Amino acid sequence: MLTKTVHVAVYDTLADWEVGAATAHINNPSWQIAPGTFRIETVALTAEPITTKGGLRITPDRTLDQLTPAESAMLILPGADTWVTGELAPFARKAREFLDAGVPVAAICGATFGLAAEGLLNTRNHTSNVAEFLGYSGYAGADRYVDAPAVTDGTLVTAAAMAPFEFAREVLGVLGVYEPHILDAWYRLYAHSDPEGYAVLDAYEHARAGAGA
Repeated sequence: MLTKTVHVAVYDTLADWEVGAATAHINNPSWQIAPGTFRIETVALTAEPITTKGGLRITPDRTLDQLTPAESAMLILPGADTWVTGELAPFARKAREFLDAGVPVAAICGATFGLAAEGLLNTRNHTSNVAEFLGYSGYAGADRYVDAPAVTDGTLVTAAAMAPFEFAREVLGVLGVYEPHILDAWYRLYAHSDPEGYAVLDAYEHARAGAGA
């Protein structure tokens, strides 16, 4: 089985809560179409450990200059305070490489600002925390802004900081981690505490176990 690597950008003040739902379930084989297909790898500007908004220290697996779209299934860009100051512009430039190569990029909160400043949202449907936030980037894509928790346009996913589960749903969908009805049940359970979602997931897991999958 070919393992697909999803790369998660890490940097100081990374907003832990924004990508946790996505990364935890990319890395969790339960309910996946092909369990064990995906793995997470972190990427940073340097090899030095970073400290998240929540105070967690992460030692990157690799540096950004070592990353090419050809070896990745997706680049995930969390929000961070330093997106608006321009310090993380190299990640936006790497996102351009990915999108030009047809490899998905998923950005949430402050990372959408970075993509806007790079001009990557000018011709793609997108969202963010609020439209005015992106306006400060000076971008020319305001007419493509969608007032929704998360938006997918081709290989680009964008989301608001307040929508970690909607972001995760779009990321998991673009990657093809779950069958559509399982993804729907997953979202209903984790985003809305819907017991019917759990029932669907439980039945699926038992049926697969019974089939020896």
